[in-house]
Amino acid sequence: MRTPPYLQKGDKIALAAPARSIDRETLMLAMHILIEEGFLVQLDEEVHGQENQFSGSDAHRANHFQHLLDDPTVKAILCARGGYGSNRIIDRLNFTNFALHPKWIVGYSDITVFHAHLQQQLKVESLHATMPVNFQTNTREAMKSLFEALMGVSTDYRVPTHPLNRIGKASGMLAGGNLSILYSLTGSDDFPDTAGKILFLEDIDEYLYHIDRMLISLKKAGIFDGLSGLIVGGMSEMKDIAVPFGSTAEEIIMEQVKEYGFPVCFGFPAGHIADNRALILGRNMKLEVDESIVSLTELPG
Repeated sequence: MRTPPYLQKGDKIALAAPARSIDRETLMLAMHILIEEGFLVQLDEEVHGQENQFSGSDAHRANHFQHLLDDPTVKAILCARGGYGSNRIIDRLNFTNFALHPKWIVGYSDITVFHAHLQQQLKVESLHATMPVNFQTNTREAMKSLFEALMGVSTDYRVPTHPLNRIGKASGMLAGGNLSILYSLTGSDDFPDTAGKILFLEDIDEYLYHIDRMLISLKKAGIFDGLSGLIVGGMSEMKDIAVPFGSTAEEIIMEQVKEYGFPVCFGFPAGHIADNRALILGRNMKLEVDESIVSLTELPG
C-alpha cells in the first residue's frame, strides 16, 4: 500500500460533494475551521450544486471530483458529506494521474465507495474520518484525530471495553467502512479482499432485520473467512418494525461471527457518532482486545 504525502500547515484542502447536496452555511463554517487549523481551502462553486437530492448531476459531480483528483495543488480532498451518490460516479473517474501522485481522500459513510476502490484497485491508503456536515457536532477528539491523521501522527487509540467483545489479538491491514455500502459492493471488483485483515464496520438508520440480512450475505460470500479481527463502530439510530426483531445490531453481528476465532471489538468511536475518530484504511494495524481495554495502534513500516 502507498501512503499519500502527509499535509503541512499551508497545504491546500479541497472540498468536494460527490453525493448528497449540502448547504452553504455548513460549508462556510467548515472552511473557517480548516483555515484556523492553518490550511488553505479550495471551495469551488461546483460544490454548491443541486439536482434533486444530489449536489448536481452525475456528470457535474464526476467532472468536479476529476478536476480535484488531477489538480497538483490540492493535497487532500475532503468530502463534504455522504448520503448517497458516490457509487453513481466512481466508474466515471479516471485515476491515472491520481495513481502517479496520490493524495488523501477523506470521508466516511457513502464515501466508503472511494475507500474500497482506492484500497482494492489502486493500493492507496485513504482516511475514514469526519466530514464538514458533522463539524458542528463532532467531539474535540474527533476533530483532533482528523488533523493529526492528515499530518502523519500515528494512530494510537485506547477505548473502553464492551460486554459483547471477544478477547484476543490481531494484526493486519485495516479495511471496511459503512456496512450498507460494503454490502452493495459485494461481488464487485471494488470490494476489499478481507483475508488476513482487520475489518471495520459502522452504519446508521437501518432496520435491524436488514442488518441481519447484510451480515448473512457477507458471511455467505466468505468475507469473514480468514479475517484477522473485527472492529464495530457506531451502529446508530437503528430501526425496528411493529414485531421486534429481538436483538440489537451488535448482538446480530456477534451472532453471525460467533463461530470464528478472531477478536471482536464493539463500540469503537468511529462512524455516525459525535466522537468519530479518524482511521487510515489500508494501514497495517494491531488490535488488542482484553477484559479492561481495547487498543488500536499502527504497526511499524
